[in-house]
Amino acid sequence: MLNDPPRSRMRESCLSSSERGWGTTMIRKRYCGTATKSGGNRENKHRPKSLESPPYLKKAILLWLLLTVVGVAVRGAEQRDADPRSTSVKVKDIKSYCIDFNWGHGGPNGFARPGLWADADPAKHVAWYRAMGANVIQTFAVSCNGYAWYKNGKVPEQPGLKHDFLPEMVRLGHKEGMLVMGYFCIGSNTRWGQDHPDLSYGVPSTRHIPYTDEYLDYLSSAIGEAVRMTGMDGFMIDWFYQPERKELKDCEKKLYEQLMGEVYPGDGKLSKEKEIEYSRKAINRAWKSIHKAAKDANPECIVWLTAFNPTHPHIVNSAMFKEVDWLMNEGGDLKRIKAIEPMIGKHTRLITCLANWNRQDATSVVPAALKEGVGLYGFAKPDANSLRPLESLLISPVNKLKGDDRNIAVLVRAYHGVSITSVRNDKGEFVEPAK
Repeated sequence: MLNDPPRSRMRESCLSSSERGWGTTMIRKRYCGTATKSGGNRENKHRPKSLESPPYLKKAILLWLLLTVVGVAVRGAEQRDADPRSTSVKVKDIKSYCIDFNWGHGGPNGFARPGLWADADPAKHVAWYRAMGANVIQTFAVSCNGYAWYKNGKVPEQPGLKHDFLPEMVRLGHKEGMLVMGYFCIGSNTRWGQDHPDLSYGVPSTRHIPYTDEYLDYLSSAIGEAVRMTGMDGFMIDWFYQPERKELKDCEKKLYEQLMGEVYPGDGKLSKEKEIEYSRKAINRAWKSIHKAAKDANPECIVWLTAFNPTHPHIVNSAMFKEVDWLMNEGGDLKRIKAIEPMIGKHTRLITCLANWNRQDATSVVPAALKEGVGLYGFAKPDANSLRPLESLLISPVNKLKGDDRNIAVLVRAYHGVSITSVRNDKGEFVEPAK
């Protein structure tokens, strides 16, 4: 505000007028009288004052704004770097493995009892995967028994869970430059079946859950929670087929009518064509819920479908194949991978699997997959200490090993970029055995 003379003095000595220019306001005092009167000479004339900021002040303001913007950007970057769960890890070739917590003793079925391996140490597990040479860890958000591998969520944690397992795996895995993936079994969840007997075909260790509204609400909530709370890079979805049953429960008859727009014809009266149509609609609807829950929680979340038979009529050539990020043939053969390759999205990555159940010859599958640019994966049940022996598999020739040990040994060599016939010496180097 300008320091104007008192009004009484203004009346006696002057008239005032104002001139307004582009972007500025100037008030010019025009004094009356002769040069002999006080204030009458030009030297003592009141000089105009401007509301426009001086140039140096403009520069200071601009500099302050620039520094503020830069500071915010730097703090944001520091916060992202400080969060060990955030990652910019990208993998060219998928080299993955899973210590499988799904199967074990003590439960009402073939799945591990809740709390089995609850003392698993994330640091030891990440060290195991690092020694293997993996760049993708597949572990668990919720395993088949229905309990979570992270703390303080709506899904109950594994009883006695010693560590905040999945978030710690994410933190430590990212430090090692590895992606860390969780897991959900879509078709089977013991806890869900026990808590909702009217919405489940018992609690067998096979597929037993129809994709009702209630189940999809639970599943979407569990997925969103796990993605947000753990920082995992994505998750595998497994057993994504229809439940195994001879007759439909009322909840699924209702679902049939909801999706097909017609009355359920009765058990034993549904044609094969109608069964396939209904099944594809049910799975597609469930897929949309899963995909939305994942991407709403994190648009970069990797959704990984494993299918023991990717050419099954319930899922083959579906919208899911085009939208999923990673697609794995758990059967392990490259023939079916080739068959579904024209059906996938431009961004979808293909993976093959080595496991004891699929009886694939690792020494043949692995070189062929590498040649075709297909990702590699394997899984095996842990020993009592929640891990599996590794060192002994590195010093032993592959041809001396069997089952999961043989699969692991071949994958380790592939992941380290050495020949299948090599062994590791006492210096930790892979060398060809002496002839």
